[in-house]
Amino acid sequence: MKNKAKCYENYPFWIILVSNFVAIAIYLLGGYIIYHLGLVWLLIYVAYIIWLEIRLLTNSCIHCYYYGKYCAFGKGKLSCLFLKKGDPKKFIHMQITLKEIIPDFLVSIIPLLIGIVLLIRNFSWILLFVMVMLFVFMAVGNAFVRGTLACKYCKQREIGCPAEKLFSKTKQQ
Repeated sequence: MKNKAKCYENYPFWIILVSNFVAIAIYLLGGYIIYHLGLVWLLIYVAYIIWLEIRLLTNSCIHCYYYGKYCAFGKGKLSCLFLKKGDPKKFIHMQITLKEIIPDFLVSIIPLLIGIVLLIRNFSWILLFVMVMLFVFMAVGNAFVRGTLACKYCKQREIGCPAEKLFSKTKQQ
């Protein structure tokens, strides 16, 4: 067994709340920054986030052990409301590369880059504060959620997780 911590069959509600708070905070802070470019750009950003969430549900969540259950993000329950169960073996054998997760990183990186340009053009303490908060949620918040709350207790990680294979410090040679 790779993981010495007890795996959750259904994650506690407080973990789902914290996990989603971090994700929603990133989306809102990024949206606030992008809104400075105009409403159209904000709508494009929101559409991009929706696309990312749908991509996750349809490509991963339907195949996950937590389909129909409460995973750390609540998406196992959400996916079963709208989508048919996939093949759990497909999840185990999925290969994820850094190239495939770049779109997920762009949710934070694009607003930060836009924020830098906006700060150079017209400095604002509020915008700088929002950018710092976005960076904190992106780096520290995500690391805390995934490292302390989510992955540590994940049953799918024990069975086989492509993200764990990608990010594991003890990769098999």
